[in-house]
Amino acid sequence: MTGKQAKLISQDEQLRKRLAKFLALHCFRNTELENLHAGIVPSSKTGDYSDVKVVTPYGEIPWAELSRFDDDEMKRLMIDVVNQTYTWLTVLFCEDRIAQGIIEVLQSVDVQPRWNEPQHIP
Repeated sequence: MTGKQAKLISQDEQLRKRLAKFLALHCFRNTELENLHAGIVPSSKTGDYSDVKVVTPYGEIPWAELSRFDDDEMKRLMIDVVNQTYTWLTVLFCEDRIAQGIIEVLQSVDVQPRWNEPQHIP
């Protein structure tokens, strides 16, 4: 990333928001999370899942108390997220022409227009 590109990102809030969504898409959403997200989601008549339980050989687990990922799944997810984040940071900071292309695309289009706008967390 050139100084000019960094300055442009620092001064353009809309571009920063679009870049945040771009990174979230490529560094988190399109990762091992997709495999963890696959499968059947239970239905709930009450809407709050208080009527949903998982039956195990050792008893029932209320849906609200159920861990959705085990330790191995969480580890695979975090390794993938770190690797994807490292890859995209390398692209942005070490490949000026590719970074410029990403910036130009994000200046003209929101890659995830249906996602909520990013909010700054103080």
